[in-house]
Amino acid sequence: MSFRKRNLGLSGSSQQSQGPGSETQSASIPGVRPSPLDGKPTTSTGTSSLDELLGHSGFALGHSLLIEENGTTEFGATLLRYFAAEGVVQGHKVHIVGVGEPWGRDLPAVAKTAGFETMKAESQTAPEKERMKIAWRYERLGDFGAGPSSARAYPAVNRTPASTVAGGTLSTTSIAFCHTFDLTKRLTLPDGNRLNFIPVRSVSQHVSPFQPIMQALREQLASSSSPTIHRLVIPNLLSPALYPPHASSPQHILQFLHSLRALLRSYSTQLTIIMTLPVMLYPRSSGLTRWMELLSDGVMELSPFAHSLDTGPTTTTSGSGTTQEEKPQGMVKLHRLPVFSEKGGGGALGDDLVFTVSRKKFVIKPFNLPPVEGDTEAQRGEGEGKPTAVDIEF
Repeated sequence: MSFRKRNLGLSGSSQQSQGPGSETQSASIPGVRPSPLDGKPTTSTGTSSLDELLGHSGFALGHSLLIEENGTTEFGATLLRYFAAEGVVQGHKVHIVGVGEPWGRDLPAVAKTAGFETMKAESQTAPEKERMKIAWRYERLGDFGAGPSSARAYPAVNRTPASTVAGGTLSTTSIAFCHTFDLTKRLTLPDGNRLNFIPVRSVSQHVSPFQPIMQALREQLASSSSPTIHRLVIPNLLSPALYPPHASSPQHILQFLHSLRALLRSYSTQLTIIMTLPVMLYPRSSGLTRWMELLSDGVMELSPFAHSLDTGPTTTTSGSGTTQEEKPQGMVKLHRLPVFSEKGGGGALGDDLVFTVSRKKFVIKPFNLPPVEGDTEAQRGEGEGKPTAVDIEF
């Protein structure tokens, strides 16, 4: 008769003890939260609508995104500035390739939205919350000139919980995961070297101009501590204004993208990359561009509308004419999304998408054609289903 205790996992106990600790460590880093799909650590691109499109409700660490832009507009540069500004606000290390410090001084500042008011309201004590519990909407009737925005319900701010241990007790604080930025204001850079500008140097045609860039990145990643998050921003890749002519040689650019891919796999919990490519100079029909897409985890294309279409007002009316929507400024094509794992499982590409850029937001949404002018039923929208004054009898 054996008295040995059965159902005892010898090797599984150590693995189970590492799981919660790793989630707590990723959640304690500012601007990083686990993915709702597989628990992979994710960060924000600075654009909430782009975070939703990437599949993890954020940009998974250890991945790259290639943004292809048609024309000579700066919509791709706007996404890069949001990405860099989000990293500066969260305390991440931001590396910018090819441009100088003036590009960093143009980063947008955080907009003072309703999120600050909601965070103040959440920090109130219990007696203050009970003061106007029932007739809370009558509290602002005496405030003349408060305006309709003060009494309007504010949208919820996307936050990630960060757990800290203080005095033996576990306390939870709310930190914004994705901020809202104002393009008309400039971000005040904090003290410390959070922006690292890497210039492009060309020594000879036989030497790759990307070797000094890779050497600088490896030194920064090796010298930083493990919880530090790094963001690599590469605007206008292979642009003649920033790179020498031999940089577009396949033996140089493809080797550079292979090296970046190796860095992403080596620092899969610390590094993310977003870069833009001018498609007018390097169209998708060329073999070089297709190879660059294959070496990137995600590929999206921005196709701005013609300038002749933007001569009208910036808002369009929908339905019965009471609601106004901002006019779309271009199409968004998702050619490739980052996969969830090495076995596959990438998100669906979805329907046609458009983007709209305003002072405080960059919105990517599904494309819907407006109703025809002669179609009165479609212009009414949902107005037919609502009761009118004639239908109501008292």
